[in-house]
Amino acid sequence: MKSVRVLLPLVATLLAASAGLAATWHVMPTEAYPSKRDDVIFVDRQLGFYGTGKGKLYRTTDGGGHWALVWDHPGTFIRSLGFVDARHGYAGNLGAGLADISDANPLYETTDGGTTWHPAAIGTTAMPGVCSIDILHTRTIIAGSLQDKVLIDAAGRANGPAKLLRSEDGGRTWTLIDLSDKAGMILDVKFLDANTGFVFAASNGDPDQSSALILKTTDGARTWREVYRSTRKVEMIWKGAFADRKTGYATLLNEDPANGQQRIVKTVDGGEHWAELPLVADKATQEFGIGFVTPAHGWVGTRHGGFETTDGGRHWAPVPIAPFANKIRVRTADGTPMVYAIGKEVQIYQ
Repeated sequence: MKSVRVLLPLVATLLAASAGLAATWHVMPTEAYPSKRDDVIFVDRQLGFYGTGKGKLYRTTDGGGHWALVWDHPGTFIRSLGFVDARHGYAGNLGAGLADISDANPLYETTDGGTTWHPAAIGTTAMPGVCSIDILHTRTIIAGSLQDKVLIDAAGRANGPAKLLRSEDGGRTWTLIDLSDKAGMILDVKFLDANTGFVFAASNGDPDQSSALILKTTDGARTWREVYRSTRKVEMIWKGAFADRKTGYATLLNEDPANGQQRIVKTVDGGEHWAELPLVADKATQEFGIGFVTPAHGWVGTRHGGFETTDGGRHWAPVPIAPFANKIRVRTADGTPMVYAIGKEVQIYQ
């Protein structure tokens, strides 16, 4: 019966989303912040965290109704968050040398539910900063028995260089993977299973010289190959999202003031091929976060607000997602269906 109880909320959520039942974006009460906030994560429906570029980390234990400051670390830019479970989590720092960031430590870890944080034990690896954290729970056969396994990938950074920190044992040990021969910067990372993963990137560390880029691995990050590159400059892939193993989307951030057409990219064959789809013709509408609850139904966050599609990206309509929504998630860390976003505001879709 347990598996049935777990599936029922998922089925209800997906049916409601696909049927277009009345739902909207609700703003959670948070401390005012003057610019874009980059990441929010709910571990389950009650426990959640969000961070700011001023090194402040907030926690809720009542589903976003109230938030309390649990970590204040000036000089750190909290760019990304990821949790293994309710006790064990990570915070990625964009890193020194950008903006007014003075903290050179790229990755922080908590083992007490976010109350205290310390530098993750990544060794002396030359990782300048972390833009995205992906945590995958999987299973593997060890000595003839099926065992749980936690894979953690931390990628970065904006403006380069392009590097990936990878742990295959839940954060006990780490390996640094240098992708600077294939990309100029990495903005996001996502693994579908232990072997198949993607980095959403840019071809050059100089945004003016960059084309948008997606790399794919099928051997657990050991080798990578290019599966998409835009034909224009001043572009990068900002965030990616997979609705299932075949259908994925990514935002194409365009910073060329002469290029008014905003686009997303989409795959229907597991990331082997990507097609460009128009979003809106507005040169001021920069794209950021993206999330899909089904292959047809999803959202994009932009500088001026959000857009929603219910037909797989063929048509888009404005929706009340707050400006600068940098991260749109459709599940909590424990896998519970829940749609939420962060930018100028923290929002939950209900």
